[in-house]
Formats: sequence, structure tokens, C-alpha cells
Amino acid sequence: MRNSNSLALLIALVAQSTSALAADLNGGWTLDPSACAEVFAKENNKLVFKPDADIRAGGLIVDGKKITGTFQKCVAKSFHDDGPNVQVTASCSDGVAVSEMTFDVTITGENKITLSSKKPVPMEMPYVRCPL
Repeated sequence: MRNSNSLALLIALVAQSTSALAADLNGGWTLDPSACAEVFAKENNKLVFKPDADIRAGGLIVDGKKITGTFQKCVAKSFHDDGPNVQVTASCSDGVAVSEMTFDVTITGENKITLSSKKPVPMEMPYVRCPL
């Protein structure tokens, strides 16, 4: 569940083609930077999840407007820039159902972001970009 929430946030940031921060979000992101080698691999010059990536730490792959988690794919429907935060509404699919979610993304440092949501359950998760 935590990865699905994260997907929606990153999708919206990447969708902002005029934002310098959005361009900087490409790559692999994980909750545990020490697990990068266990979560991501390169196949045919493309970043992919390794088998069982969700068990090791999970994560997100941002490639332009495509945001992929271990369980879900999302597409940004709208976003609202509110200073240091971006509020995102995204349509996400797990292959069975499509749902709409709203989240906040905060850039907290170089290669660091925090994803948060107030509904349906309050959550806040820090992500770090893996050096791949």
C-alpha cells in the first residue's frame, strides 16, 4: 500500500514539464538506500525492479511521465504547487482496479523527498534516490 501512495505523488511532479525539480526525479527511489542493489537492476539499458523488490524495501521508478511501483502504475490528473510542497491528484491502477488519490511531495534535500497523505490514513515516508 505504501508504494501505491508514493506513485501518485511522483507522477504529478514528473508531469510538471516546466519544473526543474520534476526533471530531477528520474531514476529509482527507495525507502532504504542500503537496499538499492537488491531493489533495482538495468535490463536493455532500462531501470527495472529485481524479483522480490517489494520484500527488500520496495520503491519507485520514475522515467519521464511513467511512474512504476512494485504493485501500481499512476498518471497525474492535476497538481497544485503550494510553495515547498506539491499537492497531487493521480489516477492509479494495480491492474485490477483504478483509484484516485491525493498526496503531497516535499523535496527535502539532494536526492531526497518525503511523500505524505492525510487520507484515507495519515502517512509520511522519506524516499532516497538510488545511485544507479
